[in-house]
Amino acid sequence: MRKYVYKIIEPAKSHKDASHYFDLFIIILICLNVLAIILESEEDFRSVYADYFLRFEIFSVIIFSIEYLLRVWTCVENKKFRGAFIGRLKFISSPMALIDLLAIIPFFLPFIGVDLRFLRVLRLFRVFRILKMARYSKAFDLIKDVLKEKKEELFITAGLTAIILVIISTLMYYVEREAQPEHFSSITKALWWGIVTLTTVGYGDVFPITPIGKLMGGIITLMSIGIIALPSGIIASGYTEQIIKRKKSKDG
Repeated sequence: MRKYVYKIIEPAKSHKDASHYFDLFIIILICLNVLAIILESEEDFRSVYADYFLRFEIFSVIIFSIEYLLRVWTCVENKKFRGAFIGRLKFISSPMALIDLLAIIPFFLPFIGVDLRFLRVLRLFRVFRILKMARYSKAFDLIKDVLKEKKEELFITAGLTAIILVIISTLMYYVEREAQPEHFSSITKALWWGIVTLTTVGYGDVFPITPIGKLMGGIITLMSIGIIALPSGIIASGYTEQIIKRKKSKDG
């Protein structure tokens, strides 16, 4: 029985498998939950359909709770989680199992005496339900493989970006601190300008006004286009490589 349940709740390998319909049901339920969270944030919807939102929340939590308990029960069928106690403990602490838990735990907090003001913040964890779809999508596996394959390049790029950010913020601090002491009174305050400029967001609330500062700002803005493009290019090339690898593996 446990092995049969395990095969059903694990991601389907074929559209003909019974688990395919289970996957489809869970994905639809997750999407409806995300839609409900969005609509519930609107006062007009929340005031009129509050009862329906609550009923749907109860239904969803029951389904997700049963799913979570079944996964804890059947996880020992997986070689990685062998062992009645140690195996299940290892599964419970795994990233996907933690996401499953975070998706349901906010609902139960009022019943164990948690401060409701604190609960308002934790209810945001319901959004984690959308991350549950990672278990059922091959696209998420592809993205995970890309990030794993390119982690060193991405780490180096992130380090280079951080170094450049500190340098330009320090330079701007020395150039603009006398002209704008309210915005560039310290390097940490200059970092805000550096971040919004380097990411090419440019909110316009902080900007250089001295001639040298404007010149530096223009150069840094042009540099930022290339800096921000680096991780995008790395991920894009990794994505292409993974698609080629999978295609060759499938053809071979």
